[in-house]
Amino acid sequence: MFETKDLRIKDVKEMLAPKELMLAYPISEQAAKVVHDARQGIYDVLDGKDDRLVVIIGPCSIHDTKAALEYAGRLKPLIDSLKDDLLIIMRVYFEKPRTTIGWKGLINDPDLDNSFHINKGVRMARELLLNLSEMGIPAGHEYLDLISP
Repeated sequence: MFETKDLRIKDVKEMLAPKELMLAYPISEQAAKVVHDARQGIYDVLDGKDDRLVVIIGPCSIHDTKAALEYAGRLKPLIDSLKDDLLIIMRVYFEKPRTTIGWKGLINDPDLDNSFHINKGVRMARELLLNLSEMGIPAGHEYLDLISP
């Protein structure tokens, strides 16, 4: 008999449940406030209630969380000094949306070696987002796969 199903699937591993991830990496009151305030600020700008300009700035995608935190440390003084005129959001993309060959991003391949330790990547992404929020830095990102947490 010829195999015709799942020919390109090498292995199947269970994804970390979103609830597990949130319990392992809980959001603090401070981090939740940063997320809430940034979202509300964006809503207000889009609704015409706030005349600031929304600026989303940062790397194409995150591959090194330490470098991302260093960048955030340099961005934070600008966020604070320009807050009356600009609502600055740090771009924090974890996937490469238009990449068909090569590295797919931190979530898919956190070790940059085609090992595809996705659960590790999801943990690293969650931890980075929490660290940024704790620093008072709002993060902008997109989810390319709504099935993954």
